[in-house]
Amino acid sequence: MADRDGLSGAGARAVLIAGPTASGKSALALALARRVGGTIVNADSMQVYRDLRVITARPTPEEEAAVPHRLYGHVDAACNYSVGAWLRDVTAVLGELSGTGTLPVFVGGTGLYFKALLSGLAAIPPVDPSIRAQWRARLEREGVEALYAALTQRDPAAAARLMPRDRSRILRALEVVEGTGRTIGEWQREGMPPLVEAAHAVRIFLQPEREELKRRIACRFGDMLAAGAIEEVRALDARGLPETLPAIKAHGVPWLRRHLRGEISLEQAAEGGIMDTRRYAKRQVTWFRNQMPGWTWVAPAEASGLLEAAIRR
Repeated sequence: MADRDGLSGAGARAVLIAGPTASGKSALALALARRVGGTIVNADSMQVYRDLRVITARPTPEEEAAVPHRLYGHVDAACNYSVGAWLRDVTAVLGELSGTGTLPVFVGGTGLYFKALLSGLAAIPPVDPSIRAQWRARLEREGVEALYAALTQRDPAAAARLMPRDRSRILRALEVVEGTGRTIGEWQREGMPPLVEAAHAVRIFLQPEREELKRRIACRFGDMLAAGAIEEVRALDARGLPETLPAIKAHGVPWLRRHLRGEISLEQAAEGGIMDTRRYAKRQVTWFRNQMPGWTWVAPAEASGLLEAAIRR
């Protein structure tokens, strides 16, 4: 375990709960919010989509009714929701909670959301949708390699930071430089201030044992199938949305779409979805370890007591 700097915030004004997928974050946040009268704020980039309740393991209607939940299922799958859009929505939520004495409990596994929350983000203006559509069309025609080559010419600094097949971020960098005339890097140097000061936030990262996390991921995927994940993906697939949208790439969705097309069995789809989720969980752990110093890493069984003790300080 790392040090416990993340529990030392004086006069906690927010609680931040992160961790790999299936680590028990949502259950921990729900229990804490019930005890302290908090409001849970979503920090998961897939749980924002209303089309994806089951396949993203979003809180159930009963859980959402137990304590206030914000920024869950409020975005249509046809939207390319961004970190900037999430920050704008969080700003509104925090404005509503200000002065009420309600503790915001941020929970999720999207590292960029937490980083932007604590460090701020570039104030990039909206890009004309026609520009976005043009680049997406070119992606479909020519492939991601052509777009990466274009980015290397137009914004070599951004290209150097990105993986050559990172479709979403390559598209975003090209949209910004064409739509604004400035690179993402230039905008980032004039960033928005943080919404939450790290010194006043309790920050924990749940770290289950590796084999236990594998078991949880497999069990959860089975539970999602039993709860109607296939029907949910069928309804999403019927909309005919562009392949580049984040919702179409949510873990498990591509595999279940292949199953619905008759390309693979349900067992193969489940195996693929579980393996992709395991790989993603590993990346989440690595990313937080490298990008988010000062957080307290804790086993799930210890987290509740540590959080309550930190909040009482």
